[in-house]
Amino acid sequence: MADLQHLDLNLLRVFDAVARERHVTRAAEKLNLSQPAVSNALSRLRQALNDELFLRRPGGVEPTALALSLAGPVAEVLDRLRQTLAVHQPFDPATTDRVFSVAFSEYAEVVLAPPLLGVVGKEAPNALLAISHADRTNALELLEAGEAELAVAVLPEPPALYTRVRLLPEVFMTLMRPGHPLAEGELTLERFTAFPHLLHSANGSRDGALDGPLQEAGFPRRLGAVVAHLGAVPEILARTDMIMTISSRLAMRAAETYGLVVRPCPVEIKHTRLSLVFHRRFEADAGHAWLRRTLLAVAREVAPVPAVA
Repeated sequence: MADLQHLDLNLLRVFDAVARERHVTRAAEKLNLSQPAVSNALSRLRQALNDELFLRRPGGVEPTALALSLAGPVAEVLDRLRQTLAVHQPFDPATTDRVFSVAFSEYAEVVLAPPLLGVVGKEAPNALLAISHADRTNALELLEAGEAELAVAVLPEPPALYTRVRLLPEVFMTLMRPGHPLAEGELTLERFTAFPHLLHSANGSRDGALDGPLQEAGFPRRLGAVVAHLGAVPEILARTDMIMTISSRLAMRAAETYGLVVRPCPVEIKHTRLSLVFHRRFEADAGHAWLRRTLLAVAREVAPVPAVA
């Protein structure tokens, strides 16, 4: 058994990175070290702990039973140490060069990233905001793995170790091409569900926020297509008879930019709202707190939901 008094803390950082990445080269890149340096650190750890720790396999490494048992405690210790140091480390946005890794849904990125980056560019010109994709299927995984410091998406209530702050309230509207049969006249549920619907789903799900209310009303919809990216939506709608129900903020932008028609959604969609979620270990982190305050201020200033007759 290793003597903890003589165990180098940097070896634990290497262990944690390899345990998270399951790949020596990726761990080295994350630590800004060379691969030989990481391999040497692992060799020292193996000798100290008298265990192989990580076994080579195609595409990476596989942890041993001891490594699996150590991964959680080591990660927790390092996280607490980082949090403690962050609390006592001054943060000045004007001089910081910190990289903020965040995860946004595509909608959150479209609506919040432009004004957020505008503020960050003025207040923290040397900081970097690195945005990855998040949705209800992967947000907690990204936060738990340390790949994102916060996530913004339509998310369920997280576990107790996380804090959730609700952001933008939403109203939904329906987009379609000019001259579409639904562009005029009363938009009854019968007419609304007589045409195929376009659904945006970054993770490929065919279940949207509209399906539950329509099922309850007795008018299930028929999907014409599911797309992973919002950028494809305007031209698809322009070329087909499909319609799409989407956040009013995006609907109004698309209507103005691409000449589409926007109509009120004939069924109410409840409980759909962006949430900001982060691990509580960041609550006392001055830099993280600054980013949270900035994001909340930006969300309050985002254009309100427009009204459409």
